[in-house]
Amino acid sequence: MRVLYIIPALVILLVLVLSSVFIVDERKKALVLQFGQVMQVKEDPGLGFKVPLMQDVVLYEDRILGLQTQPIEVTLLSDRRLVVDAFARWRIVDLVQFRQSVGTGGEERAQQLLGNILSQAIPEVLGNATQEQVLSQDRAALMNQILVIAKREGQALGVDVIDVRLTRTDLPEQNLEATFARMRAEREREAADEKARGGEAAQRVRASADRTVIELTSDARRQAEVIRGEADAERNRILAEAFGRDPEFFSFIRSLTAYEVSLKGGNSSIVMQPDSEFFNYLRSERGADADAAAVPAAPAP
Repeated sequence: MRVLYIIPALVILLVLVLSSVFIVDERKKALVLQFGQVMQVKEDPGLGFKVPLMQDVVLYEDRILGLQTQPIEVTLLSDRRLVVDAFARWRIVDLVQFRQSVGTGGEERAQQLLGNILSQAIPEVLGNATQEQVLSQDRAALMNQILVIAKREGQALGVDVIDVRLTRTDLPEQNLEATFARMRAEREREAADEKARGGEAAQRVRASADRTVIELTSDARRQAEVIRGEADAERNRILAEAFGRDPEFFSFIRSLTAYEVSLKGGNSSIVMQPDSEFFNYLRSERGADADAAAVPAAPAP
């Protein structure tokens, strides 16, 4: 009978022992609570102990967490409006303060509170900046200002905001179309200016080319006329020299040339008297009485 009581007692004792032990992962931190009050903080990984049935263990993340804020519309110093959102990285550093601030909501509630902090810090900082500062390298200084505010406000939650980055800086939807239309008009104006400058340059090149063609053609014609005149002079000199050496032979050659040109076959015809002086060299053996002046001049070859 005594054994029947010992076994249940041992089982109950084993359950109590097991329920008094908890394990903390290296990625977690733990709070031991008794009726909602913090009794123990366990930040190192390993085994921990609590009073069974009276105390509870709540685990929290020990890793760096990320937060993506909702897009908010911000009015800049230059009265321009931008839609901005941010990404923040944070970590729990004070478990007791964190528990008192977020209650039972845990990390999810902390995300909401940090989101509200950033939603107030972003307009506060960007409201004193111009669009050029937001969209240039000065943006890093603006993000540091937002980070300082988030760190200060985050201390009340028991968290440390490690970094804040602006991820989106866009124009509102109602302004996008007007901005795109203005950009389109500017690009079209620039394109028209480029076309006009290109047309002007092309006209200059074309005019220069036309002038060069005229100059080259004129020079070529001048040189051709000079060469042609020199050739004609040389030909006349040779003809004159040949005529001076043997006038009768020269007259004979001219008559043969005239016969060749006049008596070619074709649709044309020639009518003259048989005793015409044109046929002197065909009627006589020598044609000595032919008058060279009466023979038509042969066309220039």
